[in-house]
Amino acid sequence: MNDGTKNGPGPPAHRPATTEDLLRLHAPQVLGALVRRYGHFDLAEDAVQEAFIAAAQQWPAAGAPDNPRGWLIKTASRRLVDQLRSEEARRRREENAAALTPRDAFTAPPPGESRAPSEDDTLTLLFLCCHPELPAAGRTALTLRAVGGLTTAEIARAHLVPEATMAQRISRAKQKIKGVPFRQPGPEDRDRRLATVLQVLYLIFNEGHTATSGSELHRADLAHEAIRLTRSVRRLLPTEGAVTGLLALMLLTEARSAARTGPHGELVPLDEQDRTRWDRAAIAEGTALVEESLSQGPAGPYQLQAAIAALHDEAASTEETDWLQIVALYDELVRRAPGPEPMAELSRAVAVAMAHGPEAGLAELKGLEKELSGNHRLDAVRAHLLEKSGDTEGALAAYRSAANRTLSVPESRYLMMRAARLRA
Repeated sequence: MNDGTKNGPGPPAHRPATTEDLLRLHAPQVLGALVRRYGHFDLAEDAVQEAFIAAAQQWPAAGAPDNPRGWLIKTASRRLVDQLRSEEARRRREENAAALTPRDAFTAPPPGESRAPSEDDTLTLLFLCCHPELPAAGRTALTLRAVGGLTTAEIARAHLVPEATMAQRISRAKQKIKGVPFRQPGPEDRDRRLATVLQVLYLIFNEGHTATSGSELHRADLAHEAIRLTRSVRRLLPTEGAVTGLLALMLLTEARSAARTGPHGELVPLDEQDRTRWDRAAIAEGTALVEESLSQGPAGPYQLQAAIAALHDEAASTEETDWLQIVALYDELVRRAPGPEPMAELSRAVAVAMAHGPEAGLAELKGLEKELSGNHRLDAVRAHLLEKSGDTEGALAAYRSAANRTLSVPESRYLMMRAARLRA
């Protein structure tokens, strides 16, 4: 059985761990230890970030300590205690801390040992950062910072917003969950909260795999961070089909990333990609995880999408892809969805066109015009199918419309290039 830990959350086996690797690896455990001990998520998170900055300044020159996690916990604890002492209720907080803190609280635990289960802390932090009262943008930003170990500046760059804007977003999110107990939700709330956690991780991955705006098509660091965090959840919940399916979907999708862009950063569509550049190890791992996820209970959206991705990745060419099976999987995906799934139906229309011809695909698009009105992806798919059907003028207009609506520079360039080809 594939346990989904082939590459783990740490660095690849062929190179030693860097300071950045170590900080991201220990981020949730260090923050979890502080929140468990003192509460005050917002102040603890600030203290952890200060400890990380200190490590980033000291470790490259002096070398990482033998117990990086213990060093970080001690340093962050000192920062947090300093903050607490400066508060108006200093005396009461110190008395409470003294009463609750074990005698060895400031002793760095040896590697592999901890008073609290560090892996459980990772999942608890994910649930806390994905609290249902937080807006979607706040959940994503807080997850990347508190669990992923990214700095505010890194998160701001990934989302193409000023650092001050992202700092405000994170601050508002931390204030929103101030006072929320640091514990996993009860059984009655667990499934709903887990669905939110997976949704946030998938949103992070999608933004990394295909950036919705900016000059880059692919933000590898963001996509890889989503995979790393999903691996962590997978280790904690190995029998959850949705978690296994999401990890499989990410791996199978990211396996094609090297072939998705040309030498100048231009987009290369799936049917034109050099499949020898696909990551076969990731495909093998993802395919094994798909099979495992389908044995872990009724197939949900992540398992079904992963199964579709596996069919694409295993095919030797576009022509040899099992399009009828892909259409059947999309039918099941749309049927099981609790509400409208316009993007899934759009992808289904493409599969219908590949299986039954462009006219059949265009007929499917008519039912999506209301829900996807103004969406550049609808125009892009329509342009592609019109071009295949021989309607040059219609395709030209649709390509131009899609190019004008997308915020992604590589996508816009690709769509305008397709339009130019039709005029040649």
